[in-house]
Amino acid sequence: MMMMPTATETAMRQEKDSIGVREVPAEAYYGIQALRGSENFPITGIKPAQQYPEAIWAFSQIKKAAAFVNTQLGVLDPIHPEENNRIGEALMQACDELEAGNFNAEFIVDVYQGGTGTSNHMNCNEILANRANEILGGKKGDYKPVHPNDHPNYGQSTNDVTPTVLRLTFLKKHAPLMASVRQLEAAFRAKAVEFKDVLICGRTHMQDAVPLTLGQQMGAYANALADAAEKLEQASVNLHYLGLGASALGTGLNTHKEYRSRVIETLSQYTGFALKPAKDYFQLTSSFGHFSDYSSAMRSVAIELEKIAHDLKLYSSGPKTAIGELMLPQLQPGSSIMPGKVNPVLPELMDQLSYAVQGNDLTISLCAQNGQWQLNVMMPMILIKVSESQTWLTNGLKQFAEQCVVGIQPNMEYIEHRMNYSTILLTALNPFIGYAHAAQIAKVVLAEGKTVREVALAMDITDIYGKKLDNARLDEILSVSAMTSPNVG
Repeated sequence: MMMMPTATETAMRQEKDSIGVREVPAEAYYGIQALRGSENFPITGIKPAQQYPEAIWAFSQIKKAAAFVNTQLGVLDPIHPEENNRIGEALMQACDELEAGNFNAEFIVDVYQGGTGTSNHMNCNEILANRANEILGGKKGDYKPVHPNDHPNYGQSTNDVTPTVLRLTFLKKHAPLMASVRQLEAAFRAKAVEFKDVLICGRTHMQDAVPLTLGQQMGAYANALADAAEKLEQASVNLHYLGLGASALGTGLNTHKEYRSRVIETLSQYTGFALKPAKDYFQLTSSFGHFSDYSSAMRSVAIELEKIAHDLKLYSSGPKTAIGELMLPQLQPGSSIMPGKVNPVLPELMDQLSYAVQGNDLTISLCAQNGQWQLNVMMPMILIKVSESQTWLTNGLKQFAEQCVVGIQPNMEYIEHRMNYSTILLTALNPFIGYAHAAQIAKVVLAEGKTVREVALAMDITDIYGKKLDNARLDEILSVSAMTSPNVG
């Protein structure tokens, strides 16, 4: 009896490249070059659609713009104008389907890969070629009339396409990141208004110093984030310059003389970004300083975030045996063994995100440094790490704002008790009663556990302006406004 072939045995096709012949799943839109890439880089198991789907969107926009311009220029099939137009239209339809996410699963190469991202790039070209051929009545793997290296890739190189993918990906993710930074800034600015009259103990060197309002401290956080956001916005400006049309090195070899300007203009229309041709195409092929600058700006955000998270953990510490002056929202039980313990989980998470972003920035800096001559091959790692930092900050800052900062409340019992029994009030009294009287009061406060007001009233002091230091005068000198702004003269 003759054995029928199994589905597995019949569901393959053969493809050939410059290295040899391989079998590819018959229904796959990817081809032999993507297959080789997937075999060469079995590193994380993470595929592009999982890590940065925005990069697939970027590919779709670049390839559609290139197909449109090259169709208009008549270079896809210069001998047969009708065929030129058919190929271009099929490629553009395939790009639309790529943008819609129809082929996300067909990007099979691990996100960690060598070769400047050539495997990802050819993975895209193979998908587009196979789908275009289907549209034109052909079969996957035949690459007739559309070939992945000749048509979706016409006038292009991995060396100018991949950096453009990076720039568009980062721009796509920039607006949500900025929205999250501004959301956190706004949350602290609202708290600055809410707590404008809450007097707290200021501390330097981890020791009591002078008073300030909780609103002033919250305002400081808001303004620090605003400055970091401005750096981030400024760093995004250079991402709008594209080297698309540089071809392999920057010379534009194998591109039509009108391609550069027209493809950037078309790509601007497709993406909605105000894209510009490179000031120097050789620079954008070999130098990745713009990516390093953007990462550094994210690092600035991360550093401010870390400082704020540290402060909130300290302010809310205890709460009974340590500072305990701020109450953070209680989000979850904090211990499997200690009943009632609640941890500052979101500030803790923000610290970890900050460390991760700063670590990514170091990786990106090393990648940017290590381009040789006319090309920097570290593009896959830069794409991963910048994209990671954008995602982590975008999600983290939003969660921090919504689940932690908006719910912060002062523990007025603790704050007022500490203010009344703290010698920091004497700094405000010092210009009015002199250092010697202030030092006397401090000794009694510390020795007898009395409040500054009690001791000052008992000493029957007249200040340097000839006014008796009674309750009314103390109210005047120790008011919130007097102690938290210039108060002499």
